[in-house]
Amino acid sequence: MAQDPRLNELLKWSIENSDNSRNDPNAARPATNLTPEVMAALMGGPSDADLMKAAMEVITSDHPDVSLEDKVIAFDNFEQLIENLDNANNIANLGLWKPLLDQLHHDERELRKMAAWCVGTAVQNNEKTQDKLHAAGGLPTLVQVAIKDDEHEDVRRKAVYALSSACRNHQPSMDVCHEELCKHGHEYEKPDAADMEAVDKVMHDLREKAKASKAS
Repeated sequence: MAQDPRLNELLKWSIENSDNSRNDPNAARPATNLTPEVMAALMGGPSDADLMKAAMEVITSDHPDVSLEDKVIAFDNFEQLIENLDNANNIANLGLWKPLLDQLHHDERELRKMAAWCVGTAVQNNEKTQDKLHAAGGLPTLVQVAIKDDEHEDVRRKAVYALSSACRNHQPSMDVCHEELCKHGHEYEKPDAADMEAVDKVMHDLREKAKASKAS
């Protein structure tokens, strides 16, 4: 049976690194294609992409053995994974934007909150994911959650956090946010997405309105 080329790469790396270390303890590590993903595959462990997909499978599962607590834990794991820029960018490649945004409509309050939190984490200071959120049509839903009178305050505040992260320095998202807010009677002059004070004012007003939430 032919040997896995990834195993050859690992062997090559081990030999070269060992030789270098023996000959010169200060020698730089040789350049190889031994990425963390390859190492994870060689060691039999899942990659971050595998973990992201697995977390979303738990979150969206309707199996009776999967509890709400299980889903919240999976969401927490997902949020920690997408704090990494590459993983956040990979949400689109893995087809996870739709199931993530669908959770904003979930009957369970905690899952709506976690979904908004994850969106905010994914798009914070990340133009690529801001583009993807905009393309996925997530902004109108976030606005609806943020201003919904009978939504819980903690869910509304996380939706505002997601909107704030999505709109900063991203004019297309700011334009959609402004349009949706105006539709619901929140009239104000359209801010420049690069004007942090103007964006802060919009988000501050939304957070203040969230405090008046009718849900308990």
